[in-house]
Amino acid sequence: MENNSYKLTQKGIDKLKAELERLKTTDRDRNLEALKDARSQGDLSENADYDAARDEQARIEARIKEIENILKNAELIRDDKNNNKVTIGKTVKLKINDDDPKEFNIVGSLEADPFDNKISNESPIGKAVLGHKKGDKTRIKTEANRELNIEILDVK
Repeated sequence: MENNSYKLTQKGIDKLKAELERLKTTDRDRNLEALKDARSQGDLSENADYDAARDEQARIEARIKEIENILKNAELIRDDKNNNKVTIGKTVKLKINDDDPKEFNIVGSLEADPFDNKISNESPIGKAVLGHKKGDKTRIKTEANRELNIEILDVK
């Protein structure tokens, strides 16, 4: 995995730390028990439970390494309360075309969750509004060749 800089909010860092702790304790322990149980069944060459437990062990260890790498290379996004420009970590209220206004949190790509109104600074809308202020209007063209008119109604 590359050693990139990962832009994360404090909430995102805390969430990853909690997941790492759970993986290293609860999930690893549960997996070790499953491996022990599967080994006790005898012949490992045709033991589906053993194979599944080994696959799960590999998944857990890979995710632990991934999270450790992210945390090692994390760049904490600090909220500048005095800055009224759209930056990572801010909440923006946007009117897109003629749709009802919606609020979005601008986050780093690892924390993006469109279902929770968290959009990445690397997404088309995120890129379009970064650096703008309340009242600014911008226009983007999507990959589907659709134009979106965006008005920034509020920045918090």
